[in-house]
Amino acid sequence: MASVFLYHVVGDLTVGKPEMTEFYETETIETAIRVIGESTECGIPIWKRKTHVGIIENAEMKQQRFVGILSSLDIVAFLARAENLEDQERAMKAPVSEAVVANYSLLRQVDPATRLIDALEMMKQGVRRLLIRKSVVWKGMSKRFSILYNGKWLKNIDNPGNSSNNLNLSPNRPSSSSTSTGHDKFCCLSREDVIRFLIGCLGALAPLPLSSISTLGAINPNYCSIDASTPAIDISHKLPDDPVAVAVVENIHDNQYRIIGEISASKLWKCNYLAAAWALANLSAGQFVMGVEDNMTSRMVPDLSANGNVGENDSANGGGATRARKFSSRSIGFNPLSPAFRISRSMYRGRSAPLTCKVTSSLAAVMAQMLSHRASHVWVTEDENDDILVGVVGYADILAAVTKQPTSFIPANRSFEALGNSIQS
Repeated sequence: MASVFLYHVVGDLTVGKPEMTEFYETETIETAIRVIGESTECGIPIWKRKTHVGIIENAEMKQQRFVGILSSLDIVAFLARAENLEDQERAMKAPVSEAVVANYSLLRQVDPATRLIDALEMMKQGVRRLLIRKSVVWKGMSKRFSILYNGKWLKNIDNPGNSSNNLNLSPNRPSSSSTSTGHDKFCCLSREDVIRFLIGCLGALAPLPLSSISTLGAINPNYCSIDASTPAIDISHKLPDDPVAVAVVENIHDNQYRIIGEISASKLWKCNYLAAAWALANLSAGQFVMGVEDNMTSRMVPDLSANGNVGENDSANGGGATRARKFSSRSIGFNPLSPAFRISRSMYRGRSAPLTCKVTSSLAAVMAQMLSHRASHVWVTEDENDDILVGVVGYADILAAVTKQPTSFIPANRSFEALGNSIQS
């Protein structure tokens, strides 16, 4: 295992991170859309308000106030409900508690002195955010020389043995848990932040970064998928967990699927939410991801142009406008490929095109793809055929790969079968 995981602590990754502002479950969907546009991993943590003001809150009390993480896909699925399509103005003013999926296990509060390897283990088990206190003057150090959180540099005078194991702090160097106040400031560390840190330490991870994702066993064949001819709204019956993405596929042969697009939080991150909700409720999955051009006459959608991109406006401005126009992929932020809609394409391009890699792609290349596109996953296709889907690589898969012992690597000639879990109608 690379020493970078043993000699670094999560506090090293929080330098320069902004203070977290709690987003409460009583806030509106409209406000959440604006905030999500500035978030990482296309989602925001949702909190309950404090029941007793002025009481010093410990870690357990704060954890109990955490509700879950609201993603852009959650919002689109909520707005696509029949009652919300009929009254979009009411839907935009609804509290986020009606859209968020409660799951308190997605966030964990940890001490700044927590070893990076321990934080990675939490994230591998499903934790997506680490809550770390910033308001403490913490003097624990992860290496011989390390920056203090009061802005000074100091030589480590502690026993190096203690630093490399459990990072025990001496009595005159209190951890954040022992200096809790009623005005503590926190920052939120996401898996994207960890991957961004790791890509700056590729040399320390050698030879893993240049190994293929198939050799490392990083390809997850248990992806969520939906047939292109199936109504897109079917994905809302059971939204995917991690990654928050559904592959839109065509069945070519038995156990062979061609990916033509995806419906995901990443793709819907900064879209026109009202238009995307209408499309999700009225189009097939293939039509949703491929787009429908303006000259098609089979579909009509209420004019949502007054709203523009909802994420950039302060109000819904009357979602139920009377003027109707033909639905365009541009209204949900997609760039259509051709004037005529056709699901079967050998060359698929456009903004709605899924982010893909090959089974032979290196781990470093996949990490760079995810960071450059701000995506939480990359779809994996066969080496010989760019369209045949075999699996997906997400944050959890990368974290498992970089912490895996070399003896557990998978032979490079191993074949993968795509056994996607189709959405049940």
